[in-house]
Amino acid sequence: MAASALALVAGLFAGEAGAQEKFDLNALIEAAKKEPPINVYSSTGKIVKQAENFTKKYGIQATGTKANAAAQLEMVIREGQAKNVQGDVIQISDVPAGVAQLVPQGFVESWLPPDLADKIPAKYQNPLTISNEANVFAYNTQLNESCPVKNIWELTEVKWKGKVAMQDPLNKASYVDWFNQMATNADDKVAAAYKEHYGKDLVTDEEGATAAWVKALAANGPLLTDADEAAAQAVGAPDQKEQFVGLISSAKFRNNKDVGSKLGLCTGLKPFAGWMYPSLGFIAKGTDSPNAAKLFIHYLMTEEGIAPQAADGKMSTNTDAKLPDDEPSGIGKALDQIFTYDSATAQDDWDARQDWQDLWRVNYKK
Repeated sequence: MAASALALVAGLFAGEAGAQEKFDLNALIEAAKKEPPINVYSSTGKIVKQAENFTKKYGIQATGTKANAAAQLEMVIREGQAKNVQGDVIQISDVPAGVAQLVPQGFVESWLPPDLADKIPAKYQNPLTISNEANVFAYNTQLNESCPVKNIWELTEVKWKGKVAMQDPLNKASYVDWFNQMATNADDKVAAAYKEHYGKDLVTDEEGATAAWVKALAANGPLLTDADEAAAQAVGAPDQKEQFVGLISSAKFRNNKDVGSKLGLCTGLKPFAGWMYPSLGFIAKGTDSPNAAKLFIHYLMTEEGIAPQAADGKMSTNTDAKLPDDEPSGIGKALDQIFTYDSATAQDDWDARQDWQDLWRVNYKK
């Protein structure tokens, strides 16, 4: 990891919230009402409803636009270079790209609502993390009483050849970021899971246990999809006869209610039942509505503001904002089994993406 790069990023964020000795929410609201309408970019379609709710609450026009992380990066960079800001608030789930591309070039800035600072853990403040979303291992509850695997190394074995449904890591950056996060911060746990399953220490020519697992998983020919929905259908379709284990967003468990899917969370899986990836909240530098943008960030950090996303299992970093009791995946009861993302090594994730993609590409076999 480039220490100098991280130091630069930390310096860009430092003091933004602390510089404000006093914070008056009512004053911010009044200032925001005098500014032009705002546009909000987010990777979730729920941002449309959230912007509508914000408009109703404050009488300040906000428009939400769903765009994946790659599209957001392109728009923010293009608008910043042209000094023609259209997206005033950005909620981006590609943390390494945000840290490595948007911040150092001065296109965005992070703002921590001072009145919520004591409710947001320090690791989520700088840059501000809006929420964490889980990608989890899932199984079909109609075909099994419980998850049919107990250890991620089982998924590299012949029995599960072609039977792991997941998005293609070559097209989904969060997957290779997860690989690098595990290799950097939890490789010992992946090695311990191997020993627990096979009764012997892992011997590999790869750089570590995570790389060995990724190589073996790729070689076992997972069913690769272009979206979580296809993976979720492969695993949990109500008429599914074939046995699959999937890697899907916890948001897809709403299919159990919406279309009668039979998705279950693989609790107890070693070493992890899934992983978290955060979404960062940024304000575009050069926005004509800096106060309205701050107010929207503040709104997203409240239980009311995050509610539409929380219904899909996205967890606010505000400890007062809880998941709803009827959230369908049950992720709230399994958080101790979920690998958490460490933003401190985000630059390293960015630098290592190509290496992990190459490892997957070379070893993937159908």
